[in-house]
Amino acid sequence: MSLPPPGPDAAVLVTGASSGIGAAVARVLAGRGHPTVLVARRGDALTELAGELRAVSGQASEVHAADLGTDAGLTLTRDLLDDDRVVGLVNAAGFGVTGRVADLAGDAERRAALDGLVRLNVLALHDLTVAAVGALTRRVREDRPGAILNVSSISAFQPLPGAASYAASKAFVQSFSEAVHAELAGTGITLTALSPGLTRTGFAEAAGTDAFDRVPDLVVGEAADVAEAGVAAMARGDRSVTPGLVNQLSVAGGRLAPRTLLLPALKRGMEAFGA
Repeated sequence: MSLPPPGPDAAVLVTGASSGIGAAVARVLAGRGHPTVLVARRGDALTELAGELRAVSGQASEVHAADLGTDAGLTLTRDLLDDDRVVGLVNAAGFGVTGRVADLAGDAERRAALDGLVRLNVLALHDLTVAAVGALTRRVREDRPGAILNVSSISAFQPLPGAASYAASKAFVQSFSEAVHAELAGTGITLTALSPGLTRTGFAEAAGTDAFDRVPDLVVGEAADVAEAGVAAMARGDRSVTPGLVNQLSVAGGRLAPRTLLLPALKRGMEAFGA
């Protein structure tokens, strides 16, 4: 196992913990007995979650309101990783933006959102992963293993017209995470990429799409189920996990289908979702 057994000295830092998959992962970790260090922009939501987790696990959760899209937020979070109690990191912070790049480019507000997407989904995740690898490597010399879980997406496995920047950001997460997992082989530290499909969170509303209203319930996952799969894979030290058979088939199609056939189909599908 890569994630150490639960205990007061086996805390896991979770970014994006105020809602969605991040909050669900924090609940799963607490259910396993891990203290959590919760990081997100909304301190009030984190405080509420911390109270819920304490009732479940009996373990206190630290709460740190920080915007990972800023240098100050990243610096604060990197410093938290230096705490010797922290044995794991979950990079769940992220958001999406939908729309054609040509349309977004002419709207100052939405163009700024695109820039923020890349800063959070790519640069912040990269920064914190590198910091965590450094901190955990120092501790593994004391026979303390460690684990990292990066939240990717099935969008990582093919270009996605109508959400080009989001899919590209997740392609970075997937590629980077799998490569670092291989680099860490034999060290006692692992990095797992969690690649969910459509999941019931606040993501769709924030991304500006009503996609969840237009697809069968069969293809929409629950955040709790995604979190369970992610934490289990993190604990095992798996390289990658994609919860759900439909999502696994989608990933296979994205990898194998010729781009000349796939991209027009994806473009039509995203346009049907209003992206």
